[in-house]
Amino acid sequence: MRENRPGVGVALLIRRGDQVLLMKRTGSHGSGTWSPPGGYLEYGERPEDCAVREAMEETNVEVEAVRFLAVTNDVFPEGKHHITLWFEARYVAGETRPNDESSEVGWFDFHTLPEPRFLPFQHLLDGQAYSPAYP
Repeated sequence: MRENRPGVGVALLIRRGDQVLLMKRTGSHGSGTWSPPGGYLEYGERPEDCAVREAMEETNVEVEAVRFLAVTNDVFPEGKHHITLWFEARYVAGETRPNDESSEVGWFDFHTLPEPRFLPFQHLLDGQAYSPAYP
């Protein structure tokens, strides 16, 4: 009998001054919600490398100064369970663009973020995170 186990997700808050880069998700998981770029950790991949890779794949931006931020424990209504590793980085270059996982990508003031928000992102914002550094 196979046990259900949580998946490992990685997300990256990309900052440009007082703004953060968000994407409006498409597809079945979190469709229609706003979140920073992120995705599943691949076998053998370092979490911070995953964060940088996902940012490039999903938003077309380059980042620097990647640092660990927090961990959230995310149980979704549809039955999925993820542990999300949160990182933070500074924007370096690149023109933002959506891909097949998003309908919009944009910069938002951190104090006026769009809604609805992807569950792990909302958990982070609500302080439902394990971290020495956040908020």
